Amino acid sequence: MPAPLDGFTCESFTFDGRTHDVYRAGNGPAVVVMHEMPGLHPGVVDFGRRLLDAGYTVYLPSLFGRPGAPYSAGGSMRSMLRVCISREFRLLADETAPAATWLRALAAKAHTECGGPGVGAIGMCFTGGFALAMAVEPAVLAPVLSQPSLPMPIGAARPAQLGLDAADLAAVKERTQDGLRVLGLRFSEDPVCRGERFDTLRRELGDGFESIEIDSSEGNPNDIPKTSHSVLTLHLVDEPGHPTREALDRVMSFLGERLRE
Repeated sequence: MPAPLDGFTCESFTFDGRTHDVYRAGNGPAVVVMHEMPGLHPGVVDFGRRLLDAGYTVYLPSLFGRPGAPYSAGGSMRSMLRVCISREFRLLADETAPAATWLRALAAKAHTECGGPGVGAIGMCFTGGFALAMAVEPAVLAPVLSQPSLPMPIGAARPAQLGLDAADLAAVKERTQDGLRVLGLRFSEDPVCRGERFDTLRRELGDGFESIEIDSSEGNPNDIPKTSHSVLTLHLVDEPGHPTREALDRVMSFLGERLRE
């Protein structure tokens, strides 16, 4: 067990011919946390420990990369090159990635194991949009999209697209009409997760979508760099009153509103 994951148990989960390791710890309602590039790095695990401390059962699937390895730009590039040629994570603008099917099954399993009203699903960067795709699963009650970056913003239309096929988008829209809420986080100047994507989410989901867009423009009052991207991990400033800390606090309250009896 890598040191950053001490205290978690690891088991393999197989569904629809796909297998990934899942690290689990805690008690209470289930929250599935999907890591960003390059993999399940210590920053993601630290976020998971916040959820443990708040009384949740945390599921950390290892979808790519080496679990517990520290974040590095080189590691991110290597992981990106590998997943870009993987059929499981195919990067199409208007089609749901096959990985979403496995993640929905994991959410259903977590709900069965933990009980409660439902499950939280938090995606980051490359996996940010997977949390939206998981909302097709009825057990998912608290989807959080942190800087959802797929499809990559290459070409005129792609920055606004969701990486979700029409049937899945229709299913999520129907659920929002029945009370589902979706939370999205991004930095205002993020060149990877651009504002057009959040415009699409607002248009498609209406009041079912709550957005937090943190000012990272030139000269912003909190000196947040324009290059900031990872709201909950790498670029979190864990100080009361800081916009990223306020975003983290909203994630925690959102989970509590949706998952506590």
